[in-house]
Amino acid sequence: MALLVIASCQLMVVLDITIVNIALPEIQRSLDFSTANLSWVVNAYTLTFGGLLLLGGRAGDILGRRRVFVFGVLLFVLASLLGGLSQNAGQLLAARALQGVGGAIASPTSLALISTTFREGPERNRAFGVFAAVSAGGGAIGLLAGGVLVEWLNWRWVLFVNVPIGLLIVLATPRWIRESERHPGRFDITGALTSTVGMVLLVYGFIRAAQDGWRDALTLASFGTAVVVLVVFVLIERRSRQPITPLHMFADRNRAGTYGIMLCLAAAIFGMFFFLTLFVQNVLDFSPLAAGLAFLPVSAVIAVGAGLASRFLPTYGPKPFMVVGAVLAATGLAWLTLTDVHSTYAGSVLGPMLVFSLGMGMEFVSLTLMALSDVRVQETGAASGLLNATQQVGGSLGLSILVTMFGTASTNEAEKQIPRFLAQATPAERLRFERTGQLPGRWADEVLTAGVSAAFVMAAIFTVVAALIAVLVIQVRPSDLERLKGDSGPGPV
Repeated sequence: MALLVIASCQLMVVLDITIVNIALPEIQRSLDFSTANLSWVVNAYTLTFGGLLLLGGRAGDILGRRRVFVFGVLLFVLASLLGGLSQNAGQLLAARALQGVGGAIASPTSLALISTTFREGPERNRAFGVFAAVSAGGGAIGLLAGGVLVEWLNWRWVLFVNVPIGLLIVLATPRWIRESERHPGRFDITGALTSTVGMVLLVYGFIRAAQDGWRDALTLASFGTAVVVLVVFVLIERRSRQPITPLHMFADRNRAGTYGIMLCLAAAIFGMFFFLTLFVQNVLDFSPLAAGLAFLPVSAVIAVGAGLASRFLPTYGPKPFMVVGAVLAATGLAWLTLTDVHSTYAGSVLGPMLVFSLGMGMEFVSLTLMALSDVRVQETGAASGLLNATQQVGGSLGLSILVTMFGTASTNEAEKQIPRFLAQATPAERLRFERTGQLPGRWADEVLTAGVSAAFVMAAIFTVVAALIAVLVIQVRPSDLERLKGDSGPGPV
């Protein structure tokens, strides 16, 4: 029951990253968003979520994880309710940002609660397997849930649905989850502010680059300021007696490698969901509900991969699953680069999507275990916060890079398709094109498909880098296998 409560919270938080995607057209029409500003419905959430995860993890260490967990869930519920009631664009964006704050408080605390609730060994391995499957599969479930809610109700319910789920989690938590030991200390406020501002600026810089180009003055200013602020953050953490991010965690090559792998894989999985959603709805003409159903196998196969990894980790250790998982993910993405306007879901999308998902299921279990392996109890919140932060920041940064690749390839393909269209277009079609600048029909599909294919090339490169890090950096020691088997004695409870 404790695992059900923790996993439900993580599902709610992760699901919210993608559940809104399918509702974006309805939101745009309802609240009069411009096309450029519509992306901030997603970005307002991911920016605050990724930027405040470290602070959320540290808060659980100092104030008590159950207490902070409940507060984060309640804040998330309140923000979801306000978002569903929004009457204009500004209100919705403010609510989405507040959702990100609640998620940043609840998510790292929920992961840390696993370490303090389940004994080290097979019991904790299985718990991490469930948590990892939920984290990796939540995106696909979000797309399905979004499609159902938009098609059967309206876009507001993609936010309202969090209210009853969150309240049930809050009611169940005191019954099934024990409060963790509070570790006396103080908040590293300066470190928290500089880390948050630095990551937000970095994420914003990439998002801005995707929209306005790499030479845009504000883009360059964001990157420059982010570098300065993050350098200041590192200097502060080196001198702080109670840092929000204990830098000695990065001295462990396995943990540092784990964060690097997560950074790369998060970019790949965010990109896969984003661009396949575009492809199946715009090229294959799937409805929102059909598009959601198309991603349902992803969650099932991720659960299979997570189950296999958690079962055999004590025997083989996490490294083989990190390597094989990244290779499978790269294979699936490379396969997806072959999609074209004549592709079908069964023939060109389902197969590579399942290969990718199997690899990601193996990866998330292995990465979660490695990130929290041999971490002192009082620092599990910080360690889990770092893992979640690399996932969210990696996803946001990586997706922005992929969108830039998509835009460049789409522009190049449009230059080829426009003359072909004009040679065959009727006077009415030419007039419409001059007025809107949008290619119709199969010409638009060719442009979109070229961009999607280019994005998948870059996503595959990310996963290859992850595989190389796993091969060259990760080392499994005999003591690691003993802990996975539970031979080193009971862990903290």
